Amino acid sequence: MAPVAFSTVVALLDEAIAQRVFPGAVVEIGRRSGAIATVTRGALTYAPDAAATDPDTIYDLASLTKVLATTAIIAGELASGRMRLNDRVRYWLPAWTGDDRQSVTLQDLLEHCSGLPAHRPYWEQRSGRASFELAICEESLAYLPRTQSVYSDPGFMLLGFAIEHATATTLDRLFDEWRARELSTDVEIAFRPLATLRGRIAPSEDTLDGEERRGEVHDENCAALGGVAGHAGLFGTAAAVGACARWWLSSPALAVVANQSQTPGSSRALGWDTMLPTSSCGTRLSPSAIGHTGFTGTSLWIDPERDLYVAFLSNRVHPTRVGEGIQEVRRALHDAVVAALDI
Repeated sequence: MAPVAFSTVVALLDEAIAQRVFPGAVVEIGRRSGAIATVTRGALTYAPDAAATDPDTIYDLASLTKVLATTAIIAGELASGRMRLNDRVRYWLPAWTGDDRQSVTLQDLLEHCSGLPAHRPYWEQRSGRASFELAICEESLAYLPRTQSVYSDPGFMLLGFAIEHATATTLDRLFDEWRARELSTDVEIAFRPLATLRGRIAPSEDTLDGEERRGEVHDENCAALGGVAGHAGLFGTAAAVGACARWWLSSPALAVVANQSQTPGSSRALGWDTMLPTSSCGTRLSPSAIGHTGFTGTSLWIDPERDLYVAFLSNRVHPTRVGEGIQEVRRALHDAVVAALDI
């Protein structure tokens, strides 16, 4: 049962479930020292006999992969000196050719200001990592690099490929090694979850033929890459996301990545988004807060000034991605958490 202090969070989640924003959700609230509350509401699906969510429920984390895996691994590479923010993309990806993009750096990919578009359905015509890499490297730029920021899945897919070239190791293996070294092998967060965990995984969007999708990544480009990519693919529990948040709160890497982009009009830091009055974290977090969302209905916001994180996991894409209300729920949730803590 959630602490009385977070009764407003419980009511908010219950109302969202009643409005069919998502069938269930798990929220972990914590500090550097550990979790202070876990709120679980709803069920894995809307079926009357569906299993209730609990702290062990595993969710498709979607674009939280960008910060929990790709940015975390990049932070280690920067610390070791093997990769640098000002490395030109072509240094790691020789197919990145063309006069319009030769100045683009790894930092530009991290800050979503490389000129690459927001999204492309590569899975429709491409197969395999080499083919995807070539397709993105040859992608027409949507704007002049560093003149604006456009949140880009292809940019983070390229970062994943660059990391694999730099380390001669696959991204999923690198993340498993990072987790074992920085967290613990007991922390339940990974690419391509084991089939034995299927019963604990919240379904995402049903397949086109109406079959329930559990444990198979929702993002089509990531699925075409075997479930491992720089922009999506992680599955995990709220407790695991919380463990990652505590690592960031305690890591020197936080100060490195939290510097806001100098791109005009951009709120993007290195990998992370930053606090704005219009952000998904609502209006009460500190200006130093960083966060990210995931398309499947997930988010993580970290506020070092308040020594606070909020990990919010839901499967709002079940049974279909068509739906409204998740952004309003995210904003109200974070405001409710901060209000409760400030009492």
